[in-house]
Amino acid sequence: MKRNLVAAATIILLGAGASALGLLTSGSALGTETVVGTIPGDIVVYGPTVGNTGTSGTSGTSGATNTTGTSGQTGQTGPTGTTTSTSPVPQCPGSPCLAMTRTTGFQLKVGSDRSPTTIPLNGSIVAWTVTLGDATTQGSTSQAAYFDSAEGGDAQAAIAVLRPHAHINYTLVAQSPVVALQPYFGETVEFPLANSIPVKKGEILALTVPTWAPVLALSDAAGKAYGAFTSWRSSRPKGGCKITSSQTAQQTNSTVQYYCLYQGVRLTYSALLVSTP
Repeated sequence: MKRNLVAAATIILLGAGASALGLLTSGSALGTETVVGTIPGDIVVYGPTVGNTGTSGTSGTSGATNTTGTSGQTGQTGPTGTTTSTSPVPQCPGSPCLAMTRTTGFQLKVGSDRSPTTIPLNGSIVAWTVTLGDATTQGSTSQAAYFDSAEGGDAQAAIAVLRPHAHINYTLVAQSPVVALQPYFGETVEFPLANSIPVKKGEILALTVPTWAPVLALSDAAGKAYGAFTSWRSSRPKGGCKITSSQTAQQTNSTVQYYCLYQGVRLTYSALLVSTP
């Protein structure tokens, strides 16, 4: 799947202490980088994929040529090993095309990983990434046209931070600006934040979708389906878990109960955390 890095300048101005792309470097005086929202085996890359090529070094003097020895027998090449990624693959444009709609949600667990979206350290979120299904967009009967009409507009999302309380209640303490997603369908796109979001250990990384977003994955890149031990929670109220057209996206500083649990599905988002030194 194609990866797309959105320059921070196309969203808002770069903040102080950021690089040319609004990202902080690993091991810097500002803290250590951690990707929140992934599990071992996921492939998530933050920052530029290609750096500048350095100056070539000076060639050394050629040594004297000696008598060529007898060539030994060439050995046989062994089979190439298989590399398997557990990265989730969104359902769209499959049939049915599934989308997260009008809610705020977070990944509760993925198999034995029971807290993939829990903030592990105090610090700041400096960028977030979402992998989007390639929902069809051409014509009035396209998948995008259907969701645009049914869910209140074009695909949009924002990264959010929740503070947990008792009885599965959560307060939304911070959220990034909402971004349009349709230009990036079929891609993994990174959004650097000009204004980083302070977070505390134990808070939860969530995704807010005020309309719809093709971010639901039923299986990983190897085709392995997620079972009942993979699940996410939504801010929909009790009795409303199957009502996906009502607006339940959580507002900043509000506290709601995340009653609804959806099994066998991964939400395809993550964020880059820079810890406090």
